[in-house]
Amino acid sequence: MYEILLHVHSYLRWVVLALAVVVLVKAVLGISSKAAFTEGDRKLGLFFMISCHVQLLIGLVLYFVYSPFGLQAFSLGMKEVMGNAPYRKIAVEHLFTMIVAIVLITIGHSKNKRETDSTKRFKNALIFFGIGLVLILAGIPWVR
Repeated sequence: MYEILLHVHSYLRWVVLALAVVVLVKAVLGISSKAAFTEGDRKLGLFFMISCHVQLLIGLVLYFVYSPFGLQAFSLGMKEVMGNAPYRKIAVEHLFTMIVAIVLITIGHSKNKRETDSTKRFKNALIFFGIGLVLILAGIPWVR
């Protein structure tokens, strides 16, 4: 089960990254052309947020149930985890960075639900989703 969830978690990251790029490109184009923020733009942001949340849920199952680099790593002791770069990256840095990123993405989507001005909606998407993407890219363990 661990290997299956790990592969799903690994491949779903590409869906998240692709949606992030599309949302950010549309935000930049929307700001520069002063286009209207459409229902399609809102749904694209929603799909991006949902894919991030699904990715988080799978990651939390891995972290708390299956992964030797997750919660189980702390059985070694805090000093051992923090002194070992691979353990620290997954057990602490990856988890914390991804949660912060997904919180920012969720805030951006929520702000866009309440906002009525198209330019502000595109700016919210660019700022919150953009910072979220930077954090996601920084937190991904690119080498396994």
